[in-house]
Amino acid sequence: MSNQAQQTGGKKIVELATFYVGEALCGMDILKVQEINKLMQMTKVPQAPDYVLGILNLRGQIVTIIDLGKKVGLGETDTDADPRNIIVNSPGGYVGLLVKKIGDVVPADMEKLEAAPANMSGIQGDFFTGVYKTDAKLIGILDVDKVLSIED
Repeated sequence: MSNQAQQTGGKKIVELATFYVGEALCGMDILKVQEINKLMQMTKVPQAPDYVLGILNLRGQIVTIIDLGKKVGLGETDTDADPRNIIVNSPGGYVGLLVKKIGDVVPADMEKLEAAPANMSGIQGDFFTGVYKTDAKLIGILDVDKVLSIED
């Protein structure tokens, strides 16, 4: 299967890159992901919002690192527990989303995307477009554009 959304018998199939934010399994369209790497040495940014951990130089590109858990209200990511950065390209440049750990790539029929249950803490917030059910788990679908928007 290619890395693009495919039309299969009327279905829109998207490959989701999955990852954990705290204990929540989340996913985003794999086409938004530039690369995934380990947390590297960062420089703190004075007067930045509390979810901005700093900036780093990644092969000549300045990357802003944000704690995704803190940004979306699912708790601070433990930087001592070998977290990962998901580097995404935003209109303002590259941004690293710090997550607890990386999951699998999951093909998802976006026609089956459901609204998040009201009792699902954090996932029903503005930063998620819904929930995708697999046989074994629920994946909160992250709205990367909302996460990267400047408004808080």
